Amino acid sequence: MNPNRPSLSYQPPRVREYAAKSDAYRFFNLLTSPQLFDRVESLLPEHRERLFPPTETLSMFLAQALSADRSCQRAVNDAAVKRLAGGLPLCSTHTGAYCRARQRLPAQMVSTLACHTARLISEKTPPAWRWQGRAVRLVDGTTVTMADTQANQGAYPQVQSQKAGLGFPLCRLVGIMCLASGVVLNTAIGRYGGKGGDEQTLLRSILDTLAVGDILLGDAYYASYFLLCALRARGIDAVFEQQGARQRSTDFRRGLRLGQRDHLIELQKPKTRPAWMSPSHYDSAPKSITVREVKTAGKILVTTLLCPTQTPKRALKMLYQSRWHIELDLRSIKTTLGMDMLSCKTPAMAIKEIWVYLLAYNLIRLLMAQAALLADQRPRQLSFKHTLQLWVAFNQHNPAVNGDEKLVGLFILIAQQQVGNRPHRIEPRAIKRRPKPFPLLTKPRQLARDDIRAHGHAKKLK
Repeated sequence: MNPNRPSLSYQPPRVREYAAKSDAYRFFNLLTSPQLFDRVESLLPEHRERLFPPTETLSMFLAQALSADRSCQRAVNDAAVKRLAGGLPLCSTHTGAYCRARQRLPAQMVSTLACHTARLISEKTPPAWRWQGRAVRLVDGTTVTMADTQANQGAYPQVQSQKAGLGFPLCRLVGIMCLASGVVLNTAIGRYGGKGGDEQTLLRSILDTLAVGDILLGDAYYASYFLLCALRARGIDAVFEQQGARQRSTDFRRGLRLGQRDHLIELQKPKTRPAWMSPSHYDSAPKSITVREVKTAGKILVTTLLCPTQTPKRALKMLYQSRWHIELDLRSIKTTLGMDMLSCKTPAMAIKEIWVYLLAYNLIRLLMAQAALLADQRPRQLSFKHTLQLWVAFNQHNPAVNGDEKLVGLFILIAQQQVGNRPHRIEPRAIKRRPKPFPLLTKPRQLARDDIRAHGHAKKLK
């Protein structure tokens, strides 16, 4: 941060003046946008007037995702207290009605809202937030664990190496995210193992999320011949790290030399058809594709950005370093929001829970984009956790916001905290604090209970 630049906390008049004149401010205020309300109305299922209608249910579901206490009991208690404070008739604090309302909530409604919100933000990002004026999309995969129920295990089984009753249901997610704003544009969800559960297959199912002119940025897992062909056919450029096997055989003396350890090379279509690909699809694939290989910062990158003048080696290096943002975004979703361990006990509700988390994440990113725009910053400079904490506190003290003045004040607070710029930071993937001295559960829980009844509790580990 520039020490000569005045702190944002001393600039509220400037920010308010900018907000009053900015068309982008009025666009980014999507929380009360007619576009978003119209989309919500179009997705509402037929319903009777109940204590928890679909919009109220979704609002409470989102509040659960944004809260440290994610229990249904807390959500119902909060709704009951709000009714009491508003002078409405008292309602039951039992969770049954709310849980049934969550089950009636269409998953497609939640997923469509999450993707629609992200698309509205991403399409209207200022040109200054883009890379050479182009939209960059990040792709990566991750896993989340589900509640250990028979239904979840049947749909999303645990890792095969674990004994029955000792693991948790596991599902894989592959997400496409916007580098400029950080929103999740779309997500494919599948089983962790088995046919169709790999990251390449899941990514192919959501390739329509990408538009002509986009750049897809990913790690070495995605640098496959057929994915590069599919992206080129759609008018999409790619920047991936080279796969490990090809890195060892890369010879920069071959092909058309563009510079030091920078060349164009022609990749040949694999002679063996992949199991997932139909014969007609395989036959229609091009027999070769020209790509560019660049060695920079100890990595070999493969890209369809072939011109060294338009995209010099240093620019590719800086672009690939920004791929790390998706790792931080996934950490924000799984750790900060708490999606790492789902609580719903059926597969349908678990998938719905994932989309609620992603919608909540995109709404926080919306606030960050708006605050960054007003403060003449970029969303990546602001703290996700700081924004989340402020929004939760803001809702507790200002449940009904009248006018834009309070929102502008909130944006000023959001933009006060900036994340550190530490491009070469290295941290060990290890924890210092030791776990509790209890042995691991090595048998199904019911058998462990029987052993305790017969022999008592095992001794603590030293």
